[in-house]
Amino acid sequence: MNEALLKAESLRLSFGGVLAVKDVCFEVKEQEILSIIGANGAGKTTVLNLVSRLYNSAPPGRLVFDGEDITRIAPHDVASRRIARTFQNTELFDRESVLHNLLIARHVHRRTNLLAEALFLPSVTRQELEFRKVVETVIDLLDLQHYRDRVIGTLPYGARKMVEVARALCMQPRLLLLDEPSSGLNPEETEDVRYWIEDINRDLGVTIVMVEHDMRLVRSVSSRVMAMADGAVITIGAPDEVLANHSVQHAYLGG
Repeated sequence: MNEALLKAESLRLSFGGVLAVKDVCFEVKEQEILSIIGANGAGKTTVLNLVSRLYNSAPPGRLVFDGEDITRIAPHDVASRRIARTFQNTELFDRESVLHNLLIARHVHRRTNLLAEALFLPSVTRQELEFRKVVETVIDLLDLQHYRDRVIGTLPYGARKMVEVARALCMQPRLLLLDEPSSGLNPEETEDVRYWIEDINRDLGVTIVMVEHDMRLVRSVSSRVMAMADGAVITIGAPDEVLANHSVQHAYLGG
């Protein structure tokens, strides 16, 4: 296995005096899938929010991505480091088409300026063609051809979830943060989620950190699992080992 792509050291966060995350430490190796499990309120999504810089960790918390300390970078600078994420509730432009939503995501890599775009210089044309090629590759990977020109607001929930993942992939991330990708999906849609997580990891080489409640999905795709309770890490290890852990069963699986 490769060196750690992401290192989280002593992450700590309080809300109104309540310690939501308590000195959480973990590493994610390149091209692995780390799943974070735990009961509601365990601190799972808060950890994703800390990694994506939506929240600031209290000292001495530290985040290192690909050798760079990103603990204090601005949230809008995270994407330029090729870190992308999805949310449990989809965050898309409802009145735009699937294609336009995906193209918007590519503009984090925009190299042209407003003047060049106003004059529509050849460099702008080349860039747009490059963006379109990336977007079409993602559409093919996630089998979204049928939805390409549909307006987001007209799509079923499962398709919207897929489009949000597609939008994150259009940023060509090295690290993808997934917040409950199977939430609200039926068993058939959840099985589709399993396949595209495997494809994203294997075919694109993307490292994944996933918060998930569906233990079948966790067991089938994860390289390792981190179990949390009350804001702290219980254990980290292979899926079967973690799910068989007595403390995990007591805190999450009901004993």
